[in-house]
Amino acid sequence: MVTKPPVGDPPGEQHVAAAELLADFIKDVRVGIEDGLGPASATDAAAATLPAGLRDAVEALVRAATEESRPDPWGFDEAYAEAAYPFADLLYRFWWRIEAEGAANVPAHGRALLVANDSGSLLPFDAAMVSVALMKGHPLPRWPRFQVSDWLLSLPLISTLVRRLGGVGAAPALARRLLRRDEILIIHPEVGRGAVKPFSERYRLRSFGRGSFVETALEAGAPIIPVAIVGAEEIYPKLGESKRLARLTGAPHVPITPTFPWLGPLGLVPMPSKWRIEFCEPVDLAGLGPEAAGDRLTLIDVAESVRTTLQARLGENVAKRGPAYW
Repeated sequence: MVTKPPVGDPPGEQHVAAAELLADFIKDVRVGIEDGLGPASATDAAAATLPAGLRDAVEALVRAATEESRPDPWGFDEAYAEAAYPFADLLYRFWWRIEAEGAANVPAHGRALLVANDSGSLLPFDAAMVSVALMKGHPLPRWPRFQVSDWLLSLPLISTLVRRLGGVGAAPALARRLLRRDEILIIHPEVGRGAVKPFSERYRLRSFGRGSFVETALEAGAPIIPVAIVGAEEIYPKLGESKRLARLTGAPHVPITPTFPWLGPLGLVPMPSKWRIEFCEPVDLAGLGPEAAGDRLTLIDVAESVRTTLQARLGENVAKRGPAYW
């Protein structure tokens, strides 16, 4: 199991130092690849300038990536996730300065369906930070799985990385299989609809559709736990969309932000918004059995109840968080 780092925000100077350290490391990896090194060798060489703890983490990550792994049937590799944890924790503590509460609402054993608002990002930063919040804040932490777009799982190399960290497709049948294996699964019911929201409508939830996630939870006998994520919808302030880039890349959408595409690849670096994550109390489904999964009105009613709860918690956490960036 992951060794939990000390809790608490470090001084502001350490925030800046961590950001500079990460930027220098990424640059050194790129230079190594441009000089003819393979990705693993370039990463290993760049790690030489890191502090001992992070250097060890990089070496463990390279070993996990290059040695024979034993992923589960959907590609999750716990050793790889353990090796990647220090880097996710760096983002969690220094870049996004995340505060989380309510992790104990997630059951220590058995299945659970975590229902979160959609950040609209093409990369699952929000799911990664929810994972870190569970590992840091739960008395008996477990690695969750998280749904991602089919487009992301079609990309070479990226798809392997995402699967190793717990990413899975968004098919309801797959969700039921994972829950019946007593896994924790993170989903975003407004996915697609949430991605097209303008920046001015951040944290205003779109429709949860016909409640297919409720049907999944009822059929699998899993509790539903709303998760309010504040901060993730501000890492890429959306000014518009580039339909041309979306066509060229095959992506479902490509947002135009204050930094992208104007700064090129550098514009893909997410903004250092301040985050709050709240794991809400489980939704009571005790009075409903698996047969309720066939009642469309029940599914819509429960989905709307979850959406209402999540919307309220988002509003409260936006107020608690305060200014997004400073």
